[in-house]
Amino acid sequence: MGISERMGDVLGQAVESKLLREVKEHTIKVQHLAIIMDGNRRFAWKSNIATGIGHRIGKEKLERVLDWTLEIGIPWLTVYALSTENLNRPKKELETLFKLYDEGLRDIADDKRIHENKVKVQIIGRRELLPKHVNDAIDYAEQRTADYDQFVFTVCLAYGSREEMVDAIRSIAEEHAAGDLKLEEINEKAVSKRLYTGEMPDPDLVIRTSGEERISNFLLWQMAYSELYFSDVFWPSFQKKDLLKAIRTFQDRRRRFGE
Repeated sequence: MGISERMGDVLGQAVESKLLREVKEHTIKVQHLAIIMDGNRRFAWKSNIATGIGHRIGKEKLERVLDWTLEIGIPWLTVYALSTENLNRPKKELETLFKLYDEGLRDIADDKRIHENKVKVQIIGRRELLPKHVNDAIDYAEQRTADYDQFVFTVCLAYGSREEMVDAIRSIAEEHAAGDLKLEEINEKAVSKRLYTGEMPDPDLVIRTSGEERISNFLLWQMAYSELYFSDVFWPSFQKKDLLKAIRTFQDRRRRFGE
């Protein structure tokens, strides 16, 4: 490594440290961060590597981002890992993804950092659409962390927000038909309670990587008053400074909540 590269690294670390200090000292905190992890495939194509390798690097990046959120002190982290639409991808690619989810969930469940920080791991989505070995890994991760409540790490697998709302509507319709839910009791709170995220606060900040500026059927109800931040970098290239910049941008915004 040359002198200019070393100087660049030192400068980069100094900027990162400054951003981290500003984020942690700011009076406005991110309580719930949601991330649309986008760009694994395009990263692989651009880097001239196999798509599966791109997904594996993306998995490793998620582990790093979880570390960063723990360091910052964000109590709720939710990530969009696999949409219901993604299930239409080629069989070989899906098999690679399922293998990574299986491996990743078991690694997280056994990670001492998860247990030291009391991180509850939970998966939301239509689990019946996932293969048995992935569901077994989900059960393993959820059972091993079920008693924790300091941090909550939520992975959306086989998830679609419209499907989630349909499920909530069905639940409300069934309860109303059975006489267990009065018409006047059907309100925003009743709907929120019956979503997959019923026990979770709505996200404060939603980040999407890869330069795409859409929300792709992710937390449509919950995102009503969230602040959105779009990053140009592909997910595998997402760095700590990118996360800190997003949070600092959020902290500098004035949230109006529809006012």
